[in-house]
Amino acid sequence: MFPLPFRSGRYAFSLLELLIVIMIVSLVYFLGFSGVEKEINRPKALTPLNLKSTITHSKLFSGEATLLCINQCKNCYLRENLNMPFEAYDNKIDLLGTKAYTLNAYNELTELEPGRYQDQKICLEMHFYKNGSATQLILENQHGIYFLPAFFGEPQKIDSLEEAKRLWLSDSKAVMNRGDFY
Repeated sequence: MFPLPFRSGRYAFSLLELLIVIMIVSLVYFLGFSGVEKEINRPKALTPLNLKSTITHSKLFSGEATLLCINQCKNCYLRENLNMPFEAYDNKIDLLGTKAYTLNAYNELTELEPGRYQDQKICLEMHFYKNGSATQLILENQHGIYFLPAFFGEPQKIDSLEEAKRLWLSDSKAVMNRGDFY
C-alpha cells in the first residue's frame, strides 16, 4: 500500500454547504414532480361507453346506485340506494345533450322523460343493481348513438336508432332464453 498524500485543509463539508445542497435538491424535486399526480384512482369522464363501469367502480358505489343527470346532462348526481340522498357527482362528465330512449310495450322507441330534480328537467336516470345489471338504455348525443345493455355484453356505439332497437330486441330475447347461458 502506498501512503495517501498529506492534504492540508479541510476534510468535510460545512453545515452551510450541506443546507444549500439540500435546498437545491428540494427545489429541483418540487419543480420536477409537483405536477405529476397518480391517475390510477381518478375516474375517467363519464361517457355512454364507460358509464356502467365508471359508476360501479367508483368509491360511491356500494352494490346499488342511481345516477341522475340534469341541465342537459351537464350535472349528475349519484345516490347509493333508495334511502340515501343524491350527492353531486364531482368527476368529469361528457354526456352533454344526451337523450335517453327505451322501448315501450309495443316495441317502439320512446324518449325517456323521468321528471324533474332541483327544478331542472332530468335528461338521464339510470339504476345499477347488486347483481351487476343496470337500466337498459339507448343514448344519443352529439358523438353518436349508444346501446347500453342491462345484463350481458358491453355498451356499443352504433349507427342508427333502428340498429339500437334491433340490438335491444335481440338482447331481450337472449335474456328470455336465459337457460342458453348455463
